[in-house]
Parts: sequence; structure tokens; C-alpha cells
Amino acid sequence: MVICEVGVRDGLQNEPVLLTTEQKVTLLDQLAATGIKKLEAVSFVHPKLVPAMKDAEEVLANWNTPAHVIVAGLALNPTGILRALKTSIDHLHVSIAVSDAFNQKNAKRSVKEGLSQLLPATKEASAHLPVTAILATSFGCPFSGAVSQKDVLHMTESFLTAGVSHIVLGDTTGMAHPYQVKEMIHAFDRTFGQDVTLGLHFHNTRGLGLANALAGYEAGVRYFDASIGGLGGCPYAPNAVGNVCTEDLVHLFEQSNINTGIDLQSLIPIAKQVETWMGKKLPGMVMHVPKNSCTQTEA
Repeated sequence: MVICEVGVRDGLQNEPVLLTTEQKVTLLDQLAATGIKKLEAVSFVHPKLVPAMKDAEEVLANWNTPAHVIVAGLALNPTGILRALKTSIDHLHVSIAVSDAFNQKNAKRSVKEGLSQLLPATKEASAHLPVTAILATSFGCPFSGAVSQKDVLHMTESFLTAGVSHIVLGDTTGMAHPYQVKEMIHAFDRTFGQDVTLGLHFHNTRGLGLANALAGYEAGVRYFDASIGGLGGCPYAPNAVGNVCTEDLVHLFEQSNINTGIDLQSLIPIAKQVETWMGKKLPGMVMHVPKNSCTQTEA
């Protein structure tokens, strides 16, 4: 079981409050101390487009990474990949949307045009470090609606050919539902077998994030993205809300007798700290209930 904490990247990128480099490093240290094994710490994007990520290199340079933590960074194009390869990250994340309409709206290019640039750079990067491909809008597009399994599987094949070691299916605007999640995973396994590491990245726009994560676990997935406090949202996706909340996801699994290796009670004060920094109530649920309400009880 791996829960990849994406709050310091995905969680912050859509927030008007910009944390300092020092605050980000503090947050990364605190999250690592809870037992989290993988952290998506930064993204290598243009600072004018995503100001919250403008200090990516500074964050990495100032963070003394614990030995047990895998540090990931996100890149969306060859320029970002080149920046990433010059840093200390352990794992590169690349991402593109499966939906042509989404890519046209947000990147001003088609999926085909985007892949023609991204795949060669991804292949080159895979010779230096592990690469995960995150396929955004895998469960639906806010502009064109349904996204076919065939398109998701075809893009997966393209990235596997380019040398990626992990695939993460992203529900960019929270359009997935549990039955769809299970069907997608079954189709993925039938096509690629179970040798490819598959992960899931859910947003909670329609309140189904945790249900979708549990459906994914029941279908065999053991890798999930989550964000402290439920922070998150895509600046290029209308009505996108936060990611599945880390402490709520840990609580769900622990209540189901599934060991995450993460200390839930250590996560809650971190979530409350981030809530204070953001100056608003965060959508996480467990952080807002008494401590003794987060443990399993018998009827």
C-alpha cells in the first residue's frame, strides 16, 4: 500500500495563498514524519502560470529529505522534464489529459500534438530515473463528457512503450463513480496484466472520492494519491475541488483493517496547521471531529 501525498504540489497549486519556501519545507518534513512513503513535492511549470510552484528548485535544495521517502516532481512538457532532471528528485511524474477537448482548452494543442512532444522526452528521462505517467480526465472530461476506456488504454500503451514504470489514472474533476472505477481497472488488467503498477488519483467534486478509492482497492489497486486536509484543484479545470483527503483516506483504510503504515493522529494537527495557513476551513472530515471519534468501535 502506497499513499502518495500530493498536497504540497496539487494541493497548493490552485490556492490564492502562496506559502513560503520555508513553510513548504516544514510541511514536507512534518508529512514525512507520519510514515508517508512518497511525496509529490513540486512541479516544474511556468511560474507565471502557476505562481505557487515558482520555487520548486529552492524547495528541493532546502529540504533534507528523509531516507525512507521517495520524492517526486511533476512536469508537463520537455522543458519541465529538463528542469526536473537537474534536481534531486527520485521519481518523475509526467501528465497529459486523455481528453482532446481538455488539452485543446488548456494547452492549445491536441492529444496527438502533446504526446508528440512529451513521449520522446519521457523516454529519455526514463533512462535516468523512474517515471510515472498521470493520465488526467481518465474518467470523464468537463468539456466533452465521457472518455472511452479505449482512449485511456491506448494512451497507457504509448507511455509504457516510452519506458514509464507506473500509470496513474486521474479523475481531474471528480466525475468517476465506483462501478466505473472497477470496470476501468478490470479493463486495464485484462489489457496489461498486473505487472504494471497502477495508481488512482481522485478529486472529491461530487463526494465520491473515498468511495472510488475503496472501489479501486477492492479491484486490486494499492497506490493512491491524496492531499492533506483535502486541499487541491486544477487551475485549468472548471469546478475542480480538492483531492481525496489524506487523513480521511487513511481513516477509511484503517477502519477497514487495511494497514497504511501512516499515523493518522500525526496527520490531523498538520491538516489543522495548513487550514490556518490557508485562512479557511478545509474539506477534510476527520480533522474536524474529536480524537476518540476516529477509532473503530463495536456495535
